[in-house]
Amino acid sequence: MFENEEKTNIENLGEFGLINHLTKNIILTQKSTVKGVGDDAAVLSFEGMKTLISTDLLLEGIHFDLAYTPLKHLGYKAVQVNLSDIYAMNGTASQVTVSIGMSSKFPLEAIEELYEGIYLACGNYNVDIVGGDTSASKQGLVISITSIGYADEKDIVYRNTAEEGDLICVSGDLGGAYTGLQLLEREKLVYIENPNIQPDLEGKDYIVERQLKPEARKDIIDLLKELSVKPTSMIDVSDGLASEILHICKQSNKGCKLYEEKIPIDPMTYETAREFGLDPTVCALSGGEDYELLFTVKQADYDKIKHKMDFSIIGYITEPNEGCSLITKSGNLHELKAQGWNAFKAGE
Repeated sequence: MFENEEKTNIENLGEFGLINHLTKNIILTQKSTVKGVGDDAAVLSFEGMKTLISTDLLLEGIHFDLAYTPLKHLGYKAVQVNLSDIYAMNGTASQVTVSIGMSSKFPLEAIEELYEGIYLACGNYNVDIVGGDTSASKQGLVISITSIGYADEKDIVYRNTAEEGDLICVSGDLGGAYTGLQLLEREKLVYIENPNIQPDLEGKDYIVERQLKPEARKDIIDLLKELSVKPTSMIDVSDGLASEILHICKQSNKGCKLYEEKIPIDPMTYETAREFGLDPTVCALSGGEDYELLFTVKQADYDKIKHKMDFSIIGYITEPNEGCSLITKSGNLHELKAQGWNAFKAGE
């Protein structure tokens, strides 16, 4: 992977040398960061706000494949995945900690590339890096990021507070990350069979980017505040639309009706899914990794959101005895099932 580049062995730096090398250019921007990297612990102050914390673990061979994932993109995505959880609580993300485990196959230049993506994501979303750890790993690359944020207690949105009659909304479009993954997996297999064949991703930039470089939807949180709309429940779409709406319904003790024709699917996602013999709706329902926001709002807020292109109204919340179902384009009723991605099966 790095044969043609001059390589620096990380062992030459040692752990503290590596940490100093990777963190020397950190610039703190958040008022809530009292002390960042360089002491035994970071010191944060949120002055009367509630603190939000979320952690994600990304493992090579389970969550990502370095055969087609550039390290800079991986660093960027690792941060976005975490920030998305803070926005899904209607909060503001402010800090992250970054911990990396790496095997001896990674020279310093590779880790620098990974951190380049991490710094880019933090810069774009105005988030401080305030700590972390590095270690050797016998199992390839391991990335663990903890995101920290804050919100006024009255603004926090949970999964368990949806009410009957609430409208179900989703930002952006769905299924793109999953179809992008299918495309990358196909090109990997072609390359394994014949390394002389170049990957054919022409015209598929959007769905490839949806997989490799997702963007957490901070803009949706800002827009909802502008519209004076507080969602009644919210979750981010990491495991597929079906799985996420079922989380909301289970925790709120409610049912739901989703309309297939209302689910937003980009034309490129639709066409690519068809090329692979996949149902585009199934890709949206079960694909995952879109990192859009799925939320419910009161019917009284309908007039505030009905003309907004940033999100779609795709159904409504019902009483629990109505169950959770999808109304197809032909008018049939199907029970919604969570067939989303399962990390414990991914490595099998």
